[in-house]
Amino acid sequence: MKQDFLKYQAQTSPFPLAMEISHAKGSYIYDTHNNSFLDFVSGVSATPLGHNHPKVVNAIKEQLDKYMHVMVYGEYIQKAPIDLCKLIADNLPEPLDKTYLTNSGTEAIEGALKLAKRITGRSELIAAKKAYHGNTMGSMSVMGYEERKQAFRPLLPGIRFIEFNNEEDLLRITTKTAGVILETIQGGAGFIEPQNDYLTKVRNRCDEVGAVLILDEIQPGIGRTGKLFGFENYNCIPDIVVMGKGLGGGMPIGAFTASSEHMDLLMDNPKMGHITTFGGHPVIAAAALATLKEITETNLIEEALEKEQLFRKLLVHPLITEIRGKGLMLAPIMQSADIANKLVLKSQEAGLILFWLLFEGRAVRITPPLTISEEEIIKGCSIIISILDDILES
Repeated sequence: MKQDFLKYQAQTSPFPLAMEISHAKGSYIYDTHNNSFLDFVSGVSATPLGHNHPKVVNAIKEQLDKYMHVMVYGEYIQKAPIDLCKLIADNLPEPLDKTYLTNSGTEAIEGALKLAKRITGRSELIAAKKAYHGNTMGSMSVMGYEERKQAFRPLLPGIRFIEFNNEEDLLRITTKTAGVILETIQGGAGFIEPQNDYLTKVRNRCDEVGAVLILDEIQPGIGRTGKLFGFENYNCIPDIVVMGKGLGGGMPIGAFTASSEHMDLLMDNPKMGHITTFGGHPVIAAAALATLKEITETNLIEEALEKEQLFRKLLVHPLITEIRGKGLMLAPIMQSADIANKLVLKSQEAGLILFWLLFEGRAVRITPPLTISEEEIIKGCSIIISILDDILES
């Protein structure tokens, strides 16, 4: 299987982890040799209820028995996507009440950027340095990391960059600006939280000049930070909120939500201002609905903060300089990128799945399922500390 994987399936890097997967359940992934791996990554924040959660699986099966794809997005009335959009609206502050469902987070970003231009009639977009919003051309254009995008230029024109948490840079947001797009917590940059009411100040500046504020909740959203949406921690309501990853409970999805007044602009002048064949797919929507219900109707969101404190208590080591992030979106920062790399690779050998972040080489990703138990946290952290002890001794 590995030979065929390398020969026929396109790769994203020269050195994939190349674990041969048999099955997965709860907080564990199993390879074809029946080795178990405790998952501290959850598909890069995409399986908040763990693997094969029975309520998600049952929702998928029930929808499969009814129908799958029937018509291009936005034409037919289908219960699963309607119920999902309504539940999203019920859990967002006013005026965010209408959702466009897509196939992925990066597609939702594309739609949000288009909507910002449509709302304002302007073309300039402002993003943050070291930002990551996806890898399609529009999303890549607002990626604040030149090394990853220089080979694909020219990209969208009219993009300007500001430094996250730098208040002086907010003056670069002007009456020429259509939209400001920020991750609520910067992911690839190293799980950097907004400081000193930064997002509130961005919100105020956007209001002053008539710019649209887009917050990317693809990673911090869906309960990971101790709130359903990360921006709820920082006294800031965006004009457009973008979702993905964890919303699908392991199935591919994206979404962007705005006010009805704003979202309805995509219906006309021109018609079909944003269109997708498979967005809002009923099977995916059913999985997302079951996921969102489970997260909002249980104590998983509140427990994320308790579990964060357990991680912080256990992950104390001379090679860890700090732990960034919030809730179950954590990034221990190692003394060097080499130590971080060794920890990720040696952890897999020891039966624990960790991963890297895109731009901060010293960071190690810890984004486990929200359902992870205290016993599993203790087990995984013990593996991490043991490996770091070995690295320190050597």
